[in-house]
Amino acid sequence: MKKLAVVAFGGNALLRGNEIGTIQQQEKNTYETCLNLLELLSEDYNIVITHGNGPQVGNILLRNEAGYNQYKIPKMPLDICVADSQGGIGYMIERQMKNLLVANKIRKNVVTLVTQVLVDENDPAFKLPTKPVGAFYLKEEANLLARANNWIFKEDPRKRGWRRVVASPKPIDILNQKVVKDLVKKGNIVIASGGGGIPVYRDKNKMLQGVDAVIDKDSASALLAREIGADAFFILTDVPKVYINFNKPNQQALDIVSVAEAQKYFDAGEFAAGSMGPKVLAAIDFVRGGGKETIITDASSIGKKGMCTKIVAA
Repeated sequence: MKKLAVVAFGGNALLRGNEIGTIQQQEKNTYETCLNLLELLSEDYNIVITHGNGPQVGNILLRNEAGYNQYKIPKMPLDICVADSQGGIGYMIERQMKNLLVANKIRKNVVTLVTQVLVDENDPAFKLPTKPVGAFYLKEEANLLARANNWIFKEDPRKRGWRRVVASPKPIDILNQKVVKDLVKKGNIVIASGGGGIPVYRDKNKMLQGVDAVIDKDSASALLAREIGADAFFILTDVPKVYINFNKPNQQALDIVSVAEAQKYFDAGEFAAGSMGPKVLAAIDFVRGGGKETIITDASSIGKKGMCTKIVAA
């Protein structure tokens, strides 16, 4: 039996911080990230890829507003915007991965699944939206949009303006997990649960309904990894290791840490909520759920000894 890895692409896998997001930039970054996955294939892993969608879904929301303001094109709800981003990003990853496989004479299929993720309509997150999406606005603009659309806005901590905030409910099930598991067991590379998945809930008649929310990508990826029985969960970010006392004189890189140690550091506030915090929490969830190890690193460090942080059971 081959080993199974779920690899969660961070935001910089597609778009670097200093880039505007042209298709040329995104394709180049995607190719370079996928190139590092050849190391996992050489180590006899089957692979499921997940990815973020922050900048892309933000641009889709901007197109929503521009299209409505200029041409009265009906706005699409957030679940549809997430689905749009899944298709576009999945296509980019799939094409670049296929090109790499051809160039390296590796015979594998690559398939993208537009993935719905189940949430609880009574999740407390719906009463306290915290996830920023879309553009920055002046306070006066935010007030007008809030009244017109029944949206909630909060000021950016870095004083760049006001942004819409939406709920970020906990994922409770990946709806096509069995399809993902079947495809990957047959040797296919599967791209799934992009952007945390399309958030849906079941109404009183057990019918699926979309909801305006954004699911944390790392949390959904950890859940998928548990559900399909992955051996390893890779979280790719922009640094090779996790640090405690980050940016302080006593900064320390973590190499191999137990779940208990990682939880202790998390509870002590060592990892920022907007950056490493969700990643460490997802890493803990995967291992506690039966996974062997979570590896947090940057894409170029995959397979390089000592160039990652591993979170293990004990």
